[in-house]
Amino acid sequence: MGHSAWVVFITQNHASITTVVYSPLHHSKAYHLHPTELRRRNLSKLVKTREKGLANLSPLQIYLREVSKYPLLTPEEEYELAKDHFETADPQTAHRLITSNLRLVVKIANDFRKIRGELLDLIQEGNTGLMQAVRLYNPYKGVRLSSYAVWWIRAYILKFLLENEKQVKIATTTAQRKLFYNLRQETKKVLQEFERVDTKLIAERLKVPEKDVIEMQKRMSAKDLRLDAPLSGDSTKNITTGDVIPDKSQPPIDSWIAHLQLKAIFQNHLESFSKTLGPRDLVILKERILSEDPLTLQELGDRFSVTRERSRQLESKIIQRLRVYLHEKGFLDKQSLDAANEKKKKPQQKPKK
Repeated sequence: MGHSAWVVFITQNHASITTVVYSPLHHSKAYHLHPTELRRRNLSKLVKTREKGLANLSPLQIYLREVSKYPLLTPEEEYELAKDHFETADPQTAHRLITSNLRLVVKIANDFRKIRGELLDLIQEGNTGLMQAVRLYNPYKGVRLSSYAVWWIRAYILKFLLENEKQVKIATTTAQRKLFYNLRQETKKVLQEFERVDTKLIAERLKVPEKDVIEMQKRMSAKDLRLDAPLSGDSTKNITTGDVIPDKSQPPIDSWIAHLQLKAIFQNHLESFSKTLGPRDLVILKERILSEDPLTLQELGDRFSVTRERSRQLESKIIQRLRVYLHEKGFLDKQSLDAANEKKKKPQQKPKK
């Protein structure tokens, strides 16, 4: 790739100068190069300002000074370059199209400055959107590059604002991002006309459901809360916010206690039932019916010198006796017992080995 295919952004860190280089064709990659490395790549000609002259300038002022060095293109020049890039994807042509529109990015980023004060962050995201616009621009559609690029620049800046507005993302879909930005502007207009914010009126003007407006207002007004933040008060020093948030994936505590009690009662009935069984049936109950790693019917048959079918019959007999026993103890209602008996009468598939 030619040297002129790179867009150079300059930032200042104490006494040293760091140059961040972006590729218009691979805009997702950024390289932080020392001035010595820049000279090796023959890119130092793009940075002619001496460090002594930059000492009293802010990073934004340095960047604006560098941007002003790139000439603007006439509509005819822009159209010819755009056609050449569309047909050949020449990186040098992309470089000229990008650098000639860097001022447009600054102008658009400045419109978002009230939302986020750090203008350089917005400019950087806008430049990424500009690169994307140049890559996808079709000059034969009859729209100027600047008009087309505005949408990409705004989209990337808005995406950056949404992702950095809070630690928790408040908008993830395209519709939510659009609503996030438009809701702020429309709320200001409504407050100028009326004394309060009418969510129904805002929803009608933005042509979205009222519930979406209410949900977005809640997200925008909610504060980030650390789950590991300790609760206030001397008696809650070791208790964090996350400790008092209920886990909705788990059943309520009263249901869990009832489950444990029911399990204990069933276990007691099971132990009483086991005492009514003979040695062979007890083995089948514990090592086949209740075991987490049950014996197969063949293994039971080999142990007791019977066939697999006889093992299955013994197992079914024990299960039926257990159902009747639980019904007599009031643990199993008659409807469930009848349903089990009805299911037993239906033809069954061959048991698994």
